[in-house]
Amino acid sequence: MVAIDGPSASGKGTIASAVAGRLGFHYLESGALYRLVALLSLRTGERSEAGLAALAKSLPVAFAPGKVLLDNHDVTEDIRSEPCGVRASEVAPLAAVRQALLQRQRTFRKPPGLVADGRDMGTVVFPDAGLKVFLTASPEVRAERRYKQLKEKGISANLRALSRDLAERDARDANRAVAPLVPAPDSQVLDSSALSIDEVVNRIVGWCKERNLVGRS
Repeated sequence: MVAIDGPSASGKGTIASAVAGRLGFHYLESGALYRLVALLSLRTGERSEAGLAALAKSLPVAFAPGKVLLDNHDVTEDIRSEPCGVRASEVAPLAAVRQALLQRQRTFRKPPGLVADGRDMGTVVFPDAGLKVFLTASPEVRAERRYKQLKEKGISANLRALSRDLAERDARDANRAVAPLVPAPDSQVLDSSALSIDEVVNRIVGWCKERNLVGRS
């Protein structure tokens, strides 16, 4: 079991998916669950904690290779939008929503193993993970990465606005009362600012081999 946490635009999703592929493990993008709740919040106008928790409990979600399905509709691109990301960061601190999604996240853990990415995978959801990684990068690098991602998709973006949004999201995630974004005490902190994707993946896979995690759940 590998838990990879980190702030927005740290590259944890790309890295976690690649590590899972290298190891032949299952993959959980926990943030997609929160983004799905956020998407429903934006679509329905629901903003109360109880209402959002009810949505979280009944999410008709399914994961296909490279796709996130909501009630059998592909919403992969919808949940990647900036408004949805901002709303997800507002939804995530709500204790009732986190509790509703906790057990659902844990059901993804099955043989031969799981790589899960998020913000509290190593501290709350999988505290007994064999390897915990806290993946980060400088705010400037993260903003630039997000800017490039959006431009490649043909989405208009402003680098200064993205930097501001990331800073605000970092502050919310780090200071929330429930499951704040902090490295687990026994995590490996990895700054990817000057590293390529392959270099980061190779380092994490190497740590897995050192801990003899390959083939274990």
